[in-house]
This record gives sequence, structure tokens and C-alpha cells, in this order.
Amino acid sequence: MKQPGWWQPWGVGTAVLVAFWLPVCLGQVSPSPPPQGSTLKFRLAGYPRKHNEGRVEIFYKGEWGTICDDDFTIANAHVLCRQLGFVTATGWTHSAKYGKGTGKIWLDNVQCGGSERSIELCRSRGWGNSDCTHDEDAGVICKDERLPGFVDSNIIEVDENHFEEVRLRPLAEGGPKRMPITEGVVEVKLQDGWTQICSQGWSPKNSRVICGMMGFPSEKKVRNTYKHVKKIKKRGAKPKAAASSASRDTLKGRSNSKANNHRPQKRHTNGFRIHSVACTGNEVHLSVCPLEISKRNSSAPCNGGTPAVVSCMPGPLFSQVNGQKKKAKTLTKVRLKGGAKIGEGRVEVLKNREWGTVCDDRWNLQAASVVCRELGFGSAREALTGARLGQGVGPIHMNEVLCAGTEKSIWNCPFKNITSDNCKHAEDASVRCNVPYMAYEETIRIVGGRTNYEGRVEVKVGSRWGTVCSEGWTTKEAMVACRQLGLGYSLHAITETWYWESSNMTDMLLSGVKCTGEEMSLSHCQHHATVTCQKAGSRFSAGVICSETSSDLVLNAPLVQQTAYIEDRPLHMLYCAAEENCLSKSAARANWPYGHRRLLRFSSEIHNIGRADFRPKAGRHSWVWHECHRHYHSMDIFTHYDLLSANGTRVADGHKASFCLEDTECQEGIAKRYECANFGEQGITVGCWDVYRHDIDCQWIDITDVKPGNYILQLVINPNFEVSESDFTNNAMKCNCKYDGHRIWLHKCHLHDAFSEEAEKKFEQYPGQLNNQIS
Repeated sequence: MKQPGWWQPWGVGTAVLVAFWLPVCLGQVSPSPPPQGSTLKFRLAGYPRKHNEGRVEIFYKGEWGTICDDDFTIANAHVLCRQLGFVTATGWTHSAKYGKGTGKIWLDNVQCGGSERSIELCRSRGWGNSDCTHDEDAGVICKDERLPGFVDSNIIEVDENHFEEVRLRPLAEGGPKRMPITEGVVEVKLQDGWTQICSQGWSPKNSRVICGMMGFPSEKKVRNTYKHVKKIKKRGAKPKAAASSASRDTLKGRSNSKANNHRPQKRHTNGFRIHSVACTGNEVHLSVCPLEISKRNSSAPCNGGTPAVVSCMPGPLFSQVNGQKKKAKTLTKVRLKGGAKIGEGRVEVLKNREWGTVCDDRWNLQAASVVCRELGFGSAREALTGARLGQGVGPIHMNEVLCAGTEKSIWNCPFKNITSDNCKHAEDASVRCNVPYMAYEETIRIVGGRTNYEGRVEVKVGSRWGTVCSEGWTTKEAMVACRQLGLGYSLHAITETWYWESSNMTDMLLSGVKCTGEEMSLSHCQHHATVTCQKAGSRFSAGVICSETSSDLVLNAPLVQQTAYIEDRPLHMLYCAAEENCLSKSAARANWPYGHRRLLRFSSEIHNIGRADFRPKAGRHSWVWHECHRHYHSMDIFTHYDLLSANGTRVADGHKASFCLEDTECQEGIAKRYECANFGEQGITVGCWDVYRHDIDCQWIDITDVKPGNYILQLVINPNFEVSESDFTNNAMKCNCKYDGHRIWLHKCHLHDAFSEEAEKKFEQYPGQLNNQIS
């Protein structure tokens, strides 16, 4: 029984007060009081490092800073590692072993006991009070085991201490500007302005690093370099530059290259601040290459005086032929899943014709960069651990991947095989790759919303801005709009925006928009050649509500296979089911209440492996009460159940209304949040699953009229895309099915995207079984 803590003489609250006030009374260093109006965040930084070690950085008062190593102990490391999501520390480092940080040194002379819940409860000199330099930055080495349910896992990202931004200034001028910019003079933004790099000693390895930062997988030879550079200097023009995607994130305080590209820049002709660059070619950022930077107002020695020029080879997604993009080649060995943007996602690899994930043990930027380049992007901007972009399902194929960075494929890197005991999907590795700047966000905007993540969609056609017709506007189109805006996923697709009337925009410039959901821009989707919209006017234009995170539902395919059976159920027990349209059409002609219906029954288990809770689209005020089963329906259709013939014809079907979306079970350390009892909130929490048992009404397909034969059983969750998900390709599962008129057998049940294309074709062309023996 939980006891009230306020009356206990030496409860937790008292202990904290004693720990806080006693040293103050004795005149010693004191605990740092909790920040007022500021949320503390923690991260590990530095290069090179593994994901469970690095320089400790704290976000306080809107600024990242470090901790001084004075008086630092393993007890401090224990507290910090727990705040970073690890169970404990195995060591700590001093004297900026992981490189010097920047900004404030937030804490000094920190002294923890080791059991504190937060570093702010430990004694110190106070926030921002330090006599250290960044040569004394402290680091920690954490045990590579995570706390259950910890969400904000560590990110290994590029350390950009030297440079604020890197870009390519195009060599050619005049004519139409074609994106992406693949060739140009390398320019670097230091704290006091832009500068170029001396070309003396410049090598293809240096170019490879620059191209990787620009989002390109490889470099190529520059032709007629001197002539092009000389022309640019003569004209003194200021063409648009392509900035590194590592410094182009428009959210979260990163610099906005779009603004930099539009702002006139001074051209440097009086020397070069950077010279003697000597990259190995494996670096993920120019700042970690050996190089020399001259002091302010001085020039670097550069015989010949030419700037470094780089030419890059774009990947398939960004190659252009006569203004048209090539279709990306089918990649059969590695893919990214669950990412909000192009070039990011959970890493999945193909082994034995089945897709599986990669364990994040020893996952680093070199391995992540090999994946990015293999997929036609540049080097990795971030290597993410702890299933940061959602958990996968199925096998885990790789562990402890160790890449040098030169490999053509992740399969060429040394790695260990997985056993069931040493890795779980909570440790799936992910990446964020550098991608070329395409300027897509310059042709779309949202207006009128209460936040920066919502509003009416407006597009730019030529020099005009206008609205989009909302007829046919669905989650898929809204997903593309949010991706183009750089705002993540679509939470809701809005078809009436009268409550966002905040501008005089009346022109409608786009109608008939139909997207697959994978496009990078609305202009890549199908649309009318001439605007045609029955409900014209901005009040009926398309809108979006975007979100950085989204849910992702998948079915437990093996459970369906294990639990399938046939039941002949009397009609007098099926009145409720008939009322909810859970029987085939021929049931209406039956001799009620006599006779029976033959039902294919099975259990289903729906997991939320995404990064946001799955909630019904409709609010509880519009849920419909069903007296027959005494529950509320929150969605009209939650799942489709279909029995298909070999040629894909539906021979029987069923459906499941979301009569009760709730957390039946959860992973260890995750608490249930949704329960249907007493008109409770409905949904599925991240890391939890909802179980529909085989003995529940409508958890079946009525196969009364089906003849014996070989079929395909197909289940599809969220079939109408009513609720946003980060990945719709894994919503369906299929099984081979044999029915002999008396019994039924399911085999090879799998998610739609679990197998290779070759294996999936063999499944679909399956000729059927001649007997009941299942291999």
C-alpha cells in the first residue's frame, strides 16, 4: 500500500531538503536549484565515439553547454548516464577526451552521491559559475543497456565546432537554375563570415567529403576548373549556393540556408582563410578533417590563388535527364523505413529474402554513412540508436557493424550475427542522411494556423501564390505537403479551412491532387492540367496539421497463423453480428433463427511500433454507442479481412470496427494509457498492443459460401488511411490458405513488406497445395 510521504519523518522529500540545505548552511558548494522556466536536456557529443559515450552536454536556458571535469567522479557519471537513458556508467573522461565543446560551461565542481535522480540535485558551484575552459570538458562512458521505456535515446551527430555552414557556389551562370547544384566553389562560413578554400593540395578525398555533406554519394572529376573560376571572378556575380543539409534544418534552432541563399554575399578575392585540407575521404564533415584556418583579417598561403572546386555525382532520386527525374533503381539489400523526410529512417537489410533490422551496438557515423551512400544520398548527418525512428518487426540481421567508411555496401562491413538474447527491436539503428538541397520548401507555405505546424496550404506556381482544392484531399496528399514543408508527418488532412481565414488569398492554383504519399513535392503528384474545383474559395481549400512524430501499426502475422480455425455458429447467436454487417450478404436470406454460418476465426494482435500514440480520428463526442455489444465505435472501419482467390478476386470478406481500441499489453517499463471501460479514452500507446481474441464477435470471415480450394487471406489495418501513420506499407499481412470443405490451414503468414520482391512474387504465384502437409 502506498503511504503518504508528507508525514514520514525521513521520507524522500525530507532527504532532498536535507541534501539541499545542509551544505548551504555549512558554506559549501550547494545543489544547483532546478531551472526556472527551463527544461533540462542532455546529450552526448564528440568525434569519434560510440553511441553510449561522449562529451556530456546540457541544454539550459536555450543554449547547449558542457560540464567541467573538476571534482568529477564515477558517481557523477552514474547520474548522467541514467538521465541519458542508460542503466549506469562504466567510466568517465577528463580533459576534453571527446573534443572541446562550445558555448557555456554550465556546471563546475559537481559532486554527486550517485543515487540522485538528476544532476541538478548534486552539489556544484551553480549554473554558469565556472573557472574552467573547454579543455577541461568532462565525458562519460555508459553501460550499453537502456532504461526500460526511455524514449529520447542518444544521437551521434556531426560535431561542427569549426564551421557554421558549408556550401557550393555554382560555376556556371545564366540560363535556368537547375536543382540540385552539383558543382561549384567550396565556401565555408566561419563565425566572422564566408571564406573559400585554397586548392593547393586539394584531393579527390577532400571532394568526397564535401559531396557527402551536400547530399551526394560520390565525387567526379572537375572539367576546365580554372576557366570557370576565372569567369566567376571577372563577373563578380552572386549566384545561388547549395548549402549543406547538415546546417539547413529550419527547425530546432539550426541555421536556415534558404535565408542565406537569398541574401547577397560578399565575394572573397583577397585570399583564403582555409588551406592544407587533408581528408582521408571517410570523414562525415569537413570540420573533422586535418586542415589549417588562418586568423581573422589574414590570408592563408596559396600559390596560384585559386579556390577549391568540387563536382559531385547525384544519386538516382536526384538525377535529372531533360528536366525529368530518373526513377530510383530498386535497392534489394538495404532500405530506410519510418522516416518523416527523404533520406532518414530505420535501417533494414535483406537476408535470405527477408527484411530485418540492424542492432545499434557500436553503431556510428561511419556505418551510417555507408548506408546513406549506398542508397544514393550523401554522408550521414546523424546516426541514431534506441529505435529512435520506430521499432522494426521480424528478424534482426546484424549486430556490432564496423565500417571503415569506404565500403560500397553495409554488407561489406564486418558484423556479428544476432542471437535472441543479445538484441531487441528497442535497439534498432537508424540514420539521417545529408540530402541535396532542392528548394521544394520555397514553393509551399501554410497560413492561418494557431501554430507553425498547421494551416491552409498555399502553393507557388510561377510567381503567383494560391490555394489547393480540397476535393480528394486525403492523408496521403497531406503527408507529402508536410514533408515538403519540412514539418514531419501529417496528423490530419483538412478539407474545410474557413476557420483559418486570415489572408486575402482567393486564387486556387491546384486541383485534382492525387499522391502515392512517397513524393517529395506536391508538384510531383498527379493533378489537373486546368484548375477544376466544385467548391471554390479559400474556405474549402486544403489544409494540414503536421507533427514531428506519428504512430505505426503492424499485425502479429505468426499469431494469425497459429490461431486460425473454423466454427459453425448458430444463427440465433449472430443477431448482433448481423446488425453490425459482420456476415456475408447471403445471411440476409437465411431462415433465421435456424441454421448456422461457417466462420473463419483467428486472433489478431495490433502493435504500435511508431513514435506517437494511435488515436481514433473522431473525438469521443462523435463516437457511436452500440447497445447490442454495449460499447462505443470510434472508427467506422478499423480493419479489413478478405479471402482472395489466386487471381486476386475477393470471395469472402469481413471487417472490424474499432469497437474498443485499448492497451491490452505493453512492453516492459511502458504503462498502459488507454482503456475502454466506463467510456474511457481509446487508443494504442507506443510500445503497446491491442489484442482481438478469436472468440470476439466480428473477429472472423464468413466463409459459408466459399468452395474448397487454395486462397490468400489478407488483413489490412487502417485501410482508408483515416489515421496518420509513419508507414502505410506495413499495414497489410497475407497468408496462403487451404480450405478442404471441413478444415482450414494457414501458412507463410507475413507482413506485406517483409519479403524481397522476388519472394513476394513467388508467394502471389503460389499454385496451391495438393495435400494438407505444410512444410
